[in-house]
Amino acid sequence: MIPRYQRILFWVLSGAILLLALVLLRGCEQTREKLTRRRDQTPLAAPVPTTTETVRLAIASDADGSITMVEREIALPSESTARARFLLTRLLAEYSYKNSAHVLESGPAVDDVFLLDLPLRGGAASMGNLPVTADLNAQPQAPGGQMAVINLRGTFADHHPSGVEPETLTVDSIVGTLYANFPRIEQVRFLVDGKPRDTLNGHADLLRTYTAMSTETKPSVAQGAN
Repeated sequence: MIPRYQRILFWVLSGAILLLALVLLRGCEQTREKLTRRRDQTPLAAPVPTTTETVRLAIASDADGSITMVEREIALPSESTARARFLLTRLLAEYSYKNSAHVLESGPAVDDVFLLDLPLRGGAASMGNLPVTADLNAQPQAPGGQMAVINLRGTFADHHPSGVEPETLTVDSIVGTLYANFPRIEQVRFLVDGKPRDTLNGHADLLRTYTAMSTETKPSVAQGAN
């Protein structure tokens, strides 16, 4: 007959083994979630005292290299430069969502947006300490035209997927979104951390002046927000 103390020891050890197994399984699940879950590190926008409105975003797809116009219902501030920055922040944040068709790392992307009336005067123009030195004497297509200067964050550019197609899709997505929502914008320029930069991440030219135009390559469809 098994002594009573041995039976007690057996059940205590069995319970300890079972508890340890449950702890290990839970730890494995948490580790797997951390490795597979895309964390959205894009900062939340401050509340704005306005109602939502319909905007159009030029959404890129890596699968077929296309750009599709989609509609979103979001709240935007009333001031033009703040609206442009908020809109582009939302656009690029969508690419960090789960199942995004154009995968980008989450995090701050657009530091600021400046809207300059055309034609720009003199050999150089500046917004605070941010210089713009190319194509300054370009004439607007119509009175009241503007140039949008997008100041991207260096961390965004450095971590952007490198390649002709992914970089071009991001640039075209930005240009197409501005064109669809800001009729006065005719030209788009890019800075990175307040300075001119040759490329986004080795390929897409950021020194040129982009013409604001539709970059859509597929028919428009209306989609709800993610």
